[in-house]
Amino acid sequence: MPEISDDFFKNLSAFTEFSSVTDLSLYRLLPDDWLIVLADITSSTKAIEEGRYKDVNMMGAACITAVIRALPYNKIPYVFGGDGATLAIPGSARDIVARTLGATRRLAKTQFNLDLRVGLVPISDVRDAGADVLVAKFQLSRGNYIAMLTGGGVQLVDTMIKSAEGRKKYQIPVPEDDVAPDMEGLSCRWEPLKSCRGTMLSMLVYATGKTNSENIAIYREVIDGVARIFKSDPTVASPVSTGNMIFKWPPPGIQNEIKLFADSSNRRRKWFRMYFTSLVQFILEKFDLSAGGYDAPVYRAELRANSDFRRFDDMLRMILDCSTGNAKAIEAHFQDLRARDKIAYGLHYSNQALMTCLVFSLEQGEHVHFVDGSDGGFTMAAVQLKAQLQAASKKAGAEN
Repeated sequence: MPEISDDFFKNLSAFTEFSSVTDLSLYRLLPDDWLIVLADITSSTKAIEEGRYKDVNMMGAACITAVIRALPYNKIPYVFGGDGATLAIPGSARDIVARTLGATRRLAKTQFNLDLRVGLVPISDVRDAGADVLVAKFQLSRGNYIAMLTGGGVQLVDTMIKSAEGRKKYQIPVPEDDVAPDMEGLSCRWEPLKSCRGTMLSMLVYATGKTNSENIAIYREVIDGVARIFKSDPTVASPVSTGNMIFKWPPPGIQNEIKLFADSSNRRRKWFRMYFTSLVQFILEKFDLSAGGYDAPVYRAELRANSDFRRFDDMLRMILDCSTGNAKAIEAHFQDLRARDKIAYGLHYSNQALMTCLVFSLEQGEHVHFVDGSDGGFTMAAVQLKAQLQAASKKAGAEN
């Protein structure tokens, strides 16, 4: 593990109320020698239409896992995107991250038949292009943090990586040797989370203001409007609740977990351990017992607190368990903001959500859980969002 002396993210002051995501005073500029890492599954929409949304989600979370396992925990800002991830890393970690995510690309192809695209862009190139990346730290619970990113840089990086020049300059290759990424702690063992209120609503909101400050004000209007619909903090509509957390044995998701370790040594031993530990977890969950650092009632409470169902990386991403009335009210709120040329948005309705878990230490309660809507969730919502952005671009071109 490389030495990383830059404690930029570790030393950031954390906020605990998601509404504070729109407080620019909480954000800090990414250090000059850092890089933005963007990973996504190409043709993810097609894979999801084929019913492979669990595979897509797993590989999106795998990118985060691989980097965190290669670097010191809690020093790296990251945001889960459903079919990929955004991370920021210090320049000193470039080589190890490129090697690790290159190996993750190979794993995605050989085990899941998915093409994973990964690009590393220096923040200096982002700034030279007229955008920036500012980072804030959101505390899910004590010891568990995720990043919030603003400044327009993340969206610019996406464009830079996909350009003809960017493919040569920024995208990383698969390493020639057979190095395997470390996926320890990544799993997908819980049953899909069925909606308790009517529908799981996956939402993407992109502010279309002219400045970052203007966009932050728009996101505040978005969040305040959603809060008014629920008459409280939208946390009450978390997709993870006591009513829909179900653990069965053997877990259907364990097959994907086994694929993650296909290139590892001692694969048979890992296979046996996965089935054994999942059986123990099933027994502990069924009878509310504790053993070996796993306390079933405590873990479920921590899991609900550590569910990453609200994210921000130059775009607001949320999944909420809504009544049909509340979902329609949210859609009407977004339609109004779009009619006033403030946002573009994408929505996806489903009857359940998927949860992918990343566990670091049960004893210390360090674990994060990524949530996405079933049948595509954020990836399918992005189809509507992109269509709206294209329509807005054509409209602006016609007016000019």
